[in-house]
Amino acid sequence: REYLIAVGLEIPPQTTPVEACELAVRGLDDQRARELRHLVEQLLAGSATLHPDVREAISHTLLPALCEAAERGG
Repeated sequence: REYLIAVGLEIPPQTTPVEACELAVRGLDDQRARELRHLVEQLLAGSATLHPDVREAISHTLLPALCEAAERGG
């Protein structure tokens, strides 16, 4: 949640990882897709430990949406 807020998204308190990822991909434009792609790369490649629910939400919600955006040319 904090990482998504850091890139300028409004994520309400008590939002689950899946809900946060769903909010992040709503209205996904090229700019947001680039920012989220960079964020996901940092999270998955970095040394930070991700909660399994967060990792699953990224894999099942964010990554597919980012792949679709990339296929559209984003």
